Amino acid sequence: MDKQNQSISGLTEQEAKEFHKIFVVSFVVFVAIAIIAHILAWQWRPWLPGPEGYAVIDSAAAAVSSFIASIG
Repeated sequence: MDKQNQSISGLTEQEAKEFHKIFVVSFVVFVAIAIIAHILAWQWRPWLPGPEGYAVIDSAAAAVSSFIASIG
């Protein structure tokens, strides 16, 4: 292989494109999971409390019904 056509990483152009494609897909999946996790955390306990402070949910059943009501 010619020294002038070799990249710093040592990958060929085709290998670099394949790596980039895998990297972009992985990044999009990671961001999607992070967004879902933040939405679920916000549903559980908002980061900015209202005038009465943080609402404490007494039981798991109340938490589930509250979440279902908010998305439905």
